[in-house]
Order: sequence, then structure tokens, then C-alpha cells
Amino acid sequence: MKNINIKLFCLVALFALGSCKKDFLEQSNPDALNISKSFKTENDVLLAVNGCYALLRSGNTIGEGSDLWTDQRSDDTGTNDNQSNAGEPFGFNNFSLVPTNSYLFSHWSAMYAVIANCNIVLSNIDKVTFAKPETKQKYKAEAEFIRALIYFHMVREWGDVPLVTKQFTDPDEVTANTGRNPQAAVYAQIITDLKDAVNSPLPATQATGTIGRISLAAVNTLLGQVYLTMATTIDAANKTADLNSALASLTAAYNSKTFGQLKDIPYTDVFDVAKKSTCPELIWQIVNIQGDPNYYSGIAASSQAKGETINSLKTSGGAGYNVTHDLVNDYEANDPRGAFSIKFANDATVKDWFVTKFRDASSGAGTNGYGGNDWILMRYADVILMLAEVNMYLGNNGAAIQYLDMVRDRAGMPTYEVSSQNVDYAKKYPTLKLAILHERRVELAFEHHRLFDLLRTFTTDELVAYFHSKNQADFGSALLTNFTTKDRYFPIPFNETKLNPAKMYQNPGY
Repeated sequence: MKNINIKLFCLVALFALGSCKKDFLEQSNPDALNISKSFKTENDVLLAVNGCYALLRSGNTIGEGSDLWTDQRSDDTGTNDNQSNAGEPFGFNNFSLVPTNSYLFSHWSAMYAVIANCNIVLSNIDKVTFAKPETKQKYKAEAEFIRALIYFHMVREWGDVPLVTKQFTDPDEVTANTGRNPQAAVYAQIITDLKDAVNSPLPATQATGTIGRISLAAVNTLLGQVYLTMATTIDAANKTADLNSALASLTAAYNSKTFGQLKDIPYTDVFDVAKKSTCPELIWQIVNIQGDPNYYSGIAASSQAKGETINSLKTSGGAGYNVTHDLVNDYEANDPRGAFSIKFANDATVKDWFVTKFRDASSGAGTNGYGGNDWILMRYADVILMLAEVNMYLGNNGAAIQYLDMVRDRAGMPTYEVSSQNVDYAKKYPTLKLAILHERRVELAFEHHRLFDLLRTFTTDELVAYFHSKNQADFGSALLTNFTTKDRYFPIPFNETKLNPAKMYQNPGY
């Protein structure tokens, strides 16, 4: 099967029903029946599935540019551009979002566009006769996985959300589905989709020729993370059962690795453009094409600060991808991940830290900054640290520390036992739980995990206290005092609540 970077993305225009519409309900398209009739061959289904993958590239969904609703919503990144302080983007890291924020609405609409495309595939795939049943099962699993992934993001960002699992062909269906569903129902659907996918004939791992498509390792990784999140956020009654399910899925993902020990894979290899198709730590990524004006990665160039050339040959004129001093201070002394991931820009108009983790200063990317970085969605260090987290919650501290030390060992850092004897380390991370959270922060920085790690680690009240305990000077213009219990979730976009204020009720505090 060809790489997902094949230029079949033009099919998105056909299958992205309403991605430019005014609300998610308008994913119902008057040409829905005609689209349904277009499912005649196996290749038609493949193109539709490719369209689902292609929508993930967008910064409005989960692509490399989606930091506005992830890292900027955490304590890792933000903006100090005073000209933006009154603007809508600044509302994310300033914790001053309002329901009318147009960026948030674009995110909501784009996420439902992905779901709508997956529903089209799943609603029409049975109309097609396949030469091999397993081909149909694989395509179905891919659509279910992508739908589950998007709903997993949405339920953590908004809480209760409308749950739609079929293609709309009638206005009455739209009206009937104009309402939020409880988180428990959304999680139940996510689990159903992922269990179906994990029992499909998907390949064990992504390999040459299938880079960018999901594998059983990816499904198990997501399923484990879902169970872990349920156990720690919404399902106290079944916490132990969920944790054991998380342990089983994450262990299955870990056991599918094709390398020996994590320390055998240099940290820098993970982000090396020349090794992106061969690095065995990568579980799933969005593939970009170096030098291609349509499917390139812009993260190296956009991250770079003025006066710097470490990321890209493209000349930068701004502050780049800004890093909070809170994160800068969280890197331990001599941690090579810090030296690789961030740098201080000494330009007279910048004088601040920026992200260097994503680099492509090659002639292939050129002065236009058409980089070849793939956007990494899943990798084994994440799985290993989730295994540490699950074991910690289950009381298996010995196993948790073993997993934690795998990541620290690869980075060349002292073991947890040795580090715990260090006064500064012990003061900052007095519990194993906080030590794991710290390790996830420095290992996975800027990979869009931090917000969800915080939401999983702390209760809402604990998270408010956590933010308020930080030093305001380390956050520049963004005001930590703005963070309150309302910021556990995003506001439901105003354009959605006005459709049915009772069923599309607003989140508290907005």
C-alpha cells in the first residue's frame, strides 16, 4: 500500500463535507446521496480513507500547527507579542477564551469535518464488494480509529460533545443530533471503535510502504491512553479495571517494537529528517514531503527566531516558537534534550528562548522553508512513560521506575533513585507521580502532549492550584491568575449553542 503522502489529497475536496460551513451540523450535504453512490470499487473506499487521513494534516485538527489548542493552552509555550494581546489567539495561553472566539470555532468545525468523512466511509463501505475481506476490515478499522482519535481529543477539550456515528442524509437527522452527549457515551463509542480496530488485520507496525498509516501498535497505544484517561478523570468506579485495561493495551503496543532498548535509539534520530522513515521509535506520523510547496512541513521555519539559522535556511523575522521560562527552568542541568530542543535567540529584538526541536536546514528545504519533518503523533517513549504512569497508579512502583529509567537512561540522565537523592530534584518532584509528569514534559516537549498530561494528572482544583503556584515572571504577558476551574474545558462555540441552547448547553464559567 502506498505511503499516505501520495498525492490523492485532492479527494479531500470531495469528502470534506462542510469543512467551511458555519457549524458542524452542516456537515450534512445536499449531495450526500450522490456521494454515497460514488462508492463502487475498493479504490473508491481507499480514496475516501485517504481523505480522512489528509484532514489530520490541518492545524485546525491535530497537525503540526495545532499548538494553539494544546501546548499554548498549557505551561510550555505562548506568545509575548504585545500586538497580539487583544487578539483571539492570545486568549488561549492567557486563559481568557470566550465562546465567540473564531479560532476555537474553526477547530470545532474542522474536527467534525474529520468525523463526518469517517462516517461517510463507515456508512457506505458495505456497498462495495471486496476481493479480500481483510482489505475491507483494514479500511474500516482505519476510519474507526481516526473517528475515535478525533472524539478523544474533543471529549478532553470540551467534555460532553455531540456524538454522531453515521452519515447525515436528512435534515431531520441533523435536528435530532443537535445536542451534546455525556462524556461516558463518547468514551464508550471511542472504546467500541478501537476494540474493533484492534481486532482487525492491520499490520503490527508501520513499515516501509505504509508510513503514515495506522498499525496495531498505534491502535493499542491510543486504546491504552484512552483507558488511562478514563481511569484518572471520569470513571472512578472502574478505575482499577480501566488501569488494568490500559496496562494490557500499552504492553501490547510496547511488545510490538522492532528495536531492543530505547537507549539504542539516539534522541536526535527521532527528529532527523533523513531518518524519519527508518527510525524504529516512531509508531505513527503525518508524512510531509521536503521541497513540495503543497505537502511540506513549515514547523522548522516557523519555529525559528530572528537572526538564527539552526532550524531552517528561511530567514526569520519574528520571535519564532516561543518557550515559557517555566519550561526552560524545568530542564535538569546537563539534560541533552534541553540543549537539542530549545535555544536562546540573542537578536536585539528577540532575546528569548525558541524551539529548535524540529529542524530542516537542508538545501532540499531551501530558503522557502519547505521542510521534510514528519509530524510525530505516537512514539515509544510516550508508550513507555504511560506504562510508568499506569504502574504507578496500580501501586507497582518498582515497575513504574523501571519504565521511567528507560527514558532517563536514553537521555543520559541519572536514574530516578539517584536523582531522588538530589535536593533540588526531590524538592521539585517529591512524588513519583510528579517525576513522571516532569519526564513527560521534557521528553515530549512541543509534541502537543502537555495539556492532556496536565488534565490527566490533576483534578480541576489541583490544576488551578498548580498554575497559581507558578512564577508569573516565567510567563510574560499571559496572566496565570486568569486560570480558574472554567479552564478545565473550552467553551462551546457560540454558533453551536445558539442552535439549541438547552441541548447545546454551555460549559460552566463561560
